[in-house]
Amino acid sequence: MLIAGVDDAGRGAVIGPLVIAGVSIEEKDLPRLKELGVKDSKLLSPSRREILAVEIKRVVQNVAVEKLSPKEIDKVVETGRKLHRLNRLEAQTMAKVIEALKPDIAYVDASDVLEERFKLHIQECLSSKTEIISEHKADRKYPVVSAASIIAKVERDKEIAELAEKYGYLGCGYPTDPKTINFLQQSLEKTGEYPDFVRKSWKPAKKAKDENNTRQKTLL
Repeated sequence: MLIAGVDDAGRGAVIGPLVIAGVSIEEKDLPRLKELGVKDSKLLSPSRREILAVEIKRVVQNVAVEKLSPKEIDKVVETGRKLHRLNRLEAQTMAKVIEALKPDIAYVDASDVLEERFKLHIQECLSSKTEIISEHKADRKYPVVSAASIIAKVERDKEIAELAEKYGYLGCGYPTDPKTINFLQQSLEKTGEYPDFVRKSWKPAKKAKDENNTRQKTLL
C-alpha cells in the first residue's frame, strides 16, 4: 500500500510563496522514516532539515511540490473572506500534490479549523479514490507528514534565500520578524510600492503601507 503525507510551509508569511509538499512511501518502509528521526520541521534547525530532506528523498517513492505565489494568494484573499478562501486554495493545491503522488491513503495537516471540511474540500478536487486522513498537527503525529513538512520548509527556505541574495536581507518572511517588517518599510520608502514577492493583502503589509502614506502626507 502506498502512503502519502502532505504539509505546507509559509502559510502565515508576508513574504514569499506558500509551499505545499507531499511524499509517498510504501507502507512497509514507514519505519525507515522513524529511523531517520523525522519530526515537525519547526522543531528542527535549518541545517538538520536540509540533511533530512536529502535522506528523505532517498527513502520515499516520490516527492511532489507545489508553490503558491503571493500574487495567487492575494487574488483569492481579496475576492472573499481571507481565511476561508485561503483554506480552499490550499485544499485545491494539496489535491494537486496527491494526484501527482497517486497514493492509496494520504495523511494531511488540516489548515481548516474543521478537519472534516478540509478533507471534503480536498476530495472534491480529486479524480482518484485516495482515502484522505485530515487532522490538526498531523506533522507531529505521523512521520510521513513530518517528512513532507521538512521538504516544504527546505523548499521555502531556498526561495527566501534566493530573494535575499537579490534584494538584500529580508528576515524569515514572517511578520513576527522585525527584519521582515523593516524590509517592507524600506521597500515603500524607496519606491512607494511592494515587490511582487510580498503578499500585499496581508494585514502587516497593509499597515506598513498606510503608515508610509501617512508619513508622506505629513512631509508634503
